[in-house]
Amino acid sequence: MIEILIAALIFIGALLGAIGALGVIRLPDVLIRMHASTKIGTLSCGLIMAGTAIWFGDRDVIIRAVAIILFILLTAPIAAHMIGRAAVATGVPLWNTRDLADEKTMPEKIIEREIAKLDD
Repeated sequence: MIEILIAALIFIGALLGAIGALGVIRLPDVLIRMHASTKIGTLSCGLIMAGTAIWFGDRDVIIRAVAIILFILLTAPIAAHMIGRAAVATGVPLWNTRDLADEKTMPEKIIEREIAKLDD
């Protein structure tokens, strides 16, 4: 039974890591890519480390796995924040949703139409 839990933790962690990698490739903007890589990477690494700690069950391995998880939880958001600040400060072109949105479905246009209806 414990082997099933370990396999599930490691498999879900690997699957989430693959989804995060796919997000880094497919997402349009540096900030959105950074979000995908940081959140999913942290979660997948945590799940794999939890599976490893359960598999070995040794006190030293559990302490190291918990230390790795805490280190990643503490450093990944800071690194992502600094990458985001550097991207904005250097003027990296960001994804413009106005290029893809229809003028009629943009929230500003909907609000303007509703206000125009009230004025009539």
